[in-house]
Amino acid sequence: MKKILALVMACLLMCLTFAGCGSNASDMEYVKEKGTLVVGITDFEPMDYKKSKDSTEWIGFDADMAKLFAERLGVKVEFVEIDWDNKALELDGKSIDCVWNGMTLREDVLAAMDCSQAYCNNAQVVVVPAEDADKYKTAEDCKDLQFAVEAGSAGEDMAEANGFKFTPVKDQATTLTEVKAGTCDAAIIDSLMAGAMVGEGTGYADLTYTVGLNSEEYGVGFRKGSDLVAEINAFFDECLENGKMMEIASQYGVQAAIITK
Repeated sequence: MKKILALVMACLLMCLTFAGCGSNASDMEYVKEKGTLVVGITDFEPMDYKKSKDSTEWIGFDADMAKLFAERLGVKVEFVEIDWDNKALELDGKSIDCVWNGMTLREDVLAAMDCSQAYCNNAQVVVVPAEDADKYKTAEDCKDLQFAVEAGSAGEDMAEANGFKFTPVKDQATTLTEVKAGTCDAAIIDSLMAGAMVGEGTGYADLTYTVGLNSEEYGVGFRKGSDLVAEINAFFDECLENGKMMEIASQYGVQAAIITK
């Protein structure tokens, strides 16, 4: 009996030891050992998008910065499109290593992840058909509209906060197709995306953005306790100091939104 008890105790101790080792494991070491930084994104111009439907390469301000960060770590980068509403679950399940896609630093995000310092300013704006722009200059003007919003996004938060009627869709790009098709009256998306994707010279020349609903900041999300947070903050500081962040931002027209120290 004593031998059995001793064996059981030894097994329990071994399990606890392994569990402890796993919880204290370095996220940076994990990424370096597998040789890939897996970045969770959605189709979000000018942050993460493809040049064309036939292209397999992700570009954009966030995509280009992620490539540089992976290079700094000595690993390859892999971009994975995720369901934005499930980003924290994807992160905790290690399907991805970070969320880097113009992610607003909201309270629920900060509670679910450890996040980088803010690197970019943003706002949620209302997008409507250009011919109706003069009708919708305040949030009150928009009360009777049916909105399309990305599920789990800051845009959805703003719709709820203002008492708007809304339909959640898979990503911000889809909100624009809903408005263009006439299935929704308006959309709420990030101002940086609106600046890149609607208006003259874009694929949504018949749409425009009007009301600004808030102001916010972007950050990159990692698993709780991740040592990659300190690493990316140092990376951001260096890229600001050597001008690389502004250089990349200028390529995508977001330089005015970059947060500088």
